[in-house]
Amino acid sequence: MKKQKGSIAEQIAAFVLRAEWSKIPLQIVERLKLHLLDSLGCALGALEGVPVRRLRDQIEEFGGNPICTLIGGGKTAPDRAACFNTALTRYLDFMDNFLAEGETCHPSDNIGSILTAGEFADASGRDLLVALAVGYEVECRLTAGAPIMEKGFDHTTQLAYSIAASAGKLFGLNELQLGHALALPGVELNALAVTRAAPTTQWKGFASSNVAFDVMHLLFLARSGMTGPLNVFEGVKGFEEALGKKVKADWENDGYDHIAKCILKRFNAEVHAQSGLEGMIELRKQHAFDPADVKEIEVTIFHTAYDIIGGGKYGDRSKVSTKEEADHSLPFMIAVALLDGDVQPQQYEPERITRADVQALMQKVRAHPPIRIEKPKVLVEKIDPYSRKYPDEMPCKIEVKLRSDQKYQIEKTDYSGFYTRPWRWDEVTRKFRGLAQNVKGSQQDEIIQAVQNLENIRARDLMEPLGMM
Repeated sequence: MKKQKGSIAEQIAAFVLRAEWSKIPLQIVERLKLHLLDSLGCALGALEGVPVRRLRDQIEEFGGNPICTLIGGGKTAPDRAACFNTALTRYLDFMDNFLAEGETCHPSDNIGSILTAGEFADASGRDLLVALAVGYEVECRLTAGAPIMEKGFDHTTQLAYSIAASAGKLFGLNELQLGHALALPGVELNALAVTRAAPTTQWKGFASSNVAFDVMHLLFLARSGMTGPLNVFEGVKGFEEALGKKVKADWENDGYDHIAKCILKRFNAEVHAQSGLEGMIELRKQHAFDPADVKEIEVTIFHTAYDIIGGGKYGDRSKVSTKEEADHSLPFMIAVALLDGDVQPQQYEPERITRADVQALMQKVRAHPPIRIEKPKVLVEKIDPYSRKYPDEMPCKIEVKLRSDQKYQIEKTDYSGFYTRPWRWDEVTRKFRGLAQNVKGSQQDEIIQAVQNLENIRARDLMEPLGMM
């Protein structure tokens, strides 16, 4: 890679400012629209979540100039609108993902801030789509080129840069202002991955909304002239020193290749469970066995999945009593998929989580990687046939053993919604309508049409139906 000019923050700023509508391929625009509609479905489906209502109550209590729309109704100050709208898209844990080696992120975490910034700036729909492309690409490049979770940092650390980039683009910041807008959250918003470890708490679903709130605040400061360390990445005691490695990303490349690798979730579950859950449900349909006759369910899965949701480095996943514990517990999700034939928001209702059938069955689920010996991570992944294929595949094997000694087995390498089997409008619209059942059908239609026709309308034309509930 040839030497790039300026600090990394300045290189990102230059990349952002070069982005324009004419440079974004039509297939990338189409993917962004699909991910936007998917995320809005997640947002509308989260409106009645208890922690979400608490956040809304706090916004109501503290007030704020009614400038930007809150999804679900009402207006408030831009920082609080970005915070709340991000909480909505994130809370269900049903949103999109990008996968890198040992890493993941949720590029849709940018959407709440982009919608807010777009409305504030009275942006066009094309401006909004360019900002989405920028936000997705910046976060995905950093996730792939600066992996941080192995060091104990949370992926919302990289989200801070991508929100600053995409919202700063909509605010019309110049290159110097944008460089400082990247630097300010870069030195302040370095989150820890313990947020996603067991026992998992409600903060798992709100960490990104807090980043949105803080970044929006810092963006306005940068716009007014506040400066930050432009060498936030490569400077003394900067990002690279903390990480112990260089950031590998070519910011002179104006492509959007990473967006094509972003994926959607078929099931309301942590992303690394998706292929396993599809496999479990396919086994259930193929063989009419009674879950009560199950002796053991063995799940062989790649190391990243085992570490995060299977009982590996992120802690014990065999004890589940809350939504946040359940949607990050592979044993629970496999068990409830077998019992109910699906994993949707209703599988995380308190009475479903604590019911005796799923609590008993999940104790019969044994998750492990193919190679179960303690070796350095690099060596294990070289000899482990599953981990070696991740993130290009999500390989797993499900084997169900019955009391009668009958066995049923299935292997998966991907799932419907993975980039090898991408969803189109029919699938995304079906998911959107399923999640937005609390919204009138005519209003659902208006939101779908606004997203499909986004390049021909303005940001406020999308926010209006989202704020009329």
